[in-house]
Amino acid sequence: MTPGGPDDDRRRPGPAGSGDPSLAAARYRTGAGPDGHQADRPPTAADLRTIARLRLEQAIERGDLDDLPGAGKPLPGLTGGTLDPDWWIKGLIEREQLSGLAPPALSLRTEHAQLDETLDALGTERAVREALADFNARVVEARRQLGGGPPVVTPTRDVDDEVRRWHARRAGRRRAADAAAPPPRPSWRERRRAARAARRARRAARRAERAERRAERAERRAERAERRAG
Repeated sequence: MTPGGPDDDRRRPGPAGSGDPSLAAARYRTGAGPDGHQADRPPTAADLRTIARLRLEQAIERGDLDDLPGAGKPLPGLTGGTLDPDWWIKGLIEREQLSGLAPPALSLRTEHAQLDETLDALGTERAVREALADFNARVVEARRQLGGGPPVVTPTRDVDDEVRRWHARRAGRRRAADAAAPPPRPSWRERRRAARAARRARRAARRAERAERRAERAERRAERAERRAG
């Protein structure tokens, strides 16, 4: 046996995955090469189904499909007796936090749910009114369905009511901040008055203590006088 002979060719490792007998058999039946495609013709639908079925069976045998997220649970958007045709794109937008890609019916619904937070970030009533006017205009424009997509069910907002709610939330945040803030440091006059009051309280306590001791001594003298008299 010489190097480079037939036996050497049999020992030479083939392409990745060529050692799987079932996959090699599928390639033989479909006439595909090592890469899954036949060189002289494109793969037919039957070829692709055969290879895909074998790849799926191999993945199941390896355990690649075990304990996947959502295993044993109904698909989102397909429960409750109703079918939401946009369930997949909605989930993708929520998971990836995508913006500017959703149809108006979805983007306006999300914006409507977060509108209070958006308005609270604005610093003036004029900016709040402008933001509300822009939101209402986009809702009305989306309801015309000129660009297609699911129906728009997002309601418009009453500008005056939202401005009053914005003022109320802003005042509530200020009260909470004032309550959580530490008390202001007293002035030097206040500190001096407090020190004087503390000194007066200490002197009064000492006077009361001396008076109590005098009363105890007087009580003992009275007891001794009673014993001598008896």
